[in-house]
Amino acid sequence: MRGLMIAAAFALSPVAVHAAPVVDPAEAAIRAVMLESAQGWNAGDLDRFMAIYAPDAVFVGSKGLIQGKPAIADSYRKSFAGGANSRGQLRFDFLHLKRIGDRRILFARWNLSGGAKAESGMTTLVFERRANGWKIVSDHSS
Repeated sequence: MRGLMIAAAFALSPVAVHAAPVVDPAEAAIRAVMLESAQGWNAGDLDRFMAIYAPDAVFVGSKGLIQGKPAIADSYRKSFAGGANSRGQLRFDFLHLKRIGDRRILFARWNLSGGAKAESGMTTLVFERRANGWKIVSDHSS
């Protein structure tokens, strides 16, 4: 019986190797909201850029801890003027998405070009599924 079970396991192995990879639907949704947020930044639309944040989000950057979506928006507001963003065009390089329970942690590099100076840094974003989609509840960017 044991030999039969081992033979069955080997017989199934090639199917598993050639099967299409399982894609986490959350990853596709998170990538989509990240791209939409970047498009908001690039269009100079603060509300569109901030739509990805939960109302109770926290942000940690070079100036310390900021609590709540309105305060986070206020920290970005000065670079949004006249239908553009004075810091340049935003692009993300997605490095890794890790599942932790019902949340996802995105590790990415942010890149700004076309502004007064090119900028780049790392970000770690914790996403939580809310009634209105995947939202950032924690953002640590440097």
